[in-house]
Amino acid sequence: MKRLIFTADDLGLAPETNAGIERAHREGVLTAASLMVGEAGFEEGLRVARANPGLAVGLHLTLTDGVPVLPAAQIPGLTQKNGRFRDDMAGLGLLLALSPMARAELAAEVAAQIERFTATGLVCDHVNAHKHYHLHPLIAAALMQAAAGAGVRCIRLPWEPGSLVRAVDAASPGQAEWALKPWCATLRKRALNWNLLAPERVLGLAWSGHFGVDRLLGILPLLPDGVTELYFHPATQGGFAGSAPGYAYAEELAALCDPRVAEALAGIPRGGYAAMLLPKPLPPLS
Repeated sequence: MKRLIFTADDLGLAPETNAGIERAHREGVLTAASLMVGEAGFEEGLRVARANPGLAVGLHLTLTDGVPVLPAAQIPGLTQKNGRFRDDMAGLGLLLALSPMARAELAAEVAAQIERFTATGLVCDHVNAHKHYHLHPLIAAALMQAAAGAGVRCIRLPWEPGSLVRAVDAASPGQAEWALKPWCATLRKRALNWNLLAPERVLGLAWSGHFGVDRLLGILPLLPDGVTELYFHPATQGGFAGSAPGYAYAEELAALCDPRVAEALAGIPRGGYAAMLLPKPLPPLS
């Protein structure tokens, strides 16, 4: 059976993302959101999560282009002089490979973000990482271990079938599928070792920030059976602090709220990660 997860990243980033995510859930088809626990909009994002119990909320682990939970002085290998995370993802990735101290800092910050999420009292539906930084093997290992220790059961592994994307938009850029598909398959096996499950495919990488209604309506009839995650960046407008240049935030929000999308989804199960991925308990014996 076809089962779908509609996720919004960046809950907790800014007022514009928080308001957009709440509207996309209440007025549209959004079923899940990933919460950034170190950003300026965290408290308001938490209010959105608590006010909308039907929205499955997970952790959007942030290790670049953001603010750490731990004091920057405790994790100097991960941060800049301004207290924010380093933005040179390749450079930090190399440091993690070479430095045991940096790996210890990584483990501490990942644990701190998990702990801040747990302290909210919310059930953590899933984990993923900002800019999919958990594709780095050491970040993936730290996140999987911390998530499993906190009782989380689901994770995003961002493999996107290029054939589906090109069937809707032949000009869409490729995502180095030759490398990403086998690597995500390896990560899936490692996740299973931690009792973590992932959707079979994810859509939104090639169209990140530009997943508009035409693309959404085009892709829905093509989705195969199994669990597919479609992820978005809805916000009421762009240009806010922390926004990505060129992202069409309001267009993605409009796509999620378009009545034609809701009509196309009639009869198709959709929900959060746990609802779509985890087996339901057997009924009691009569």
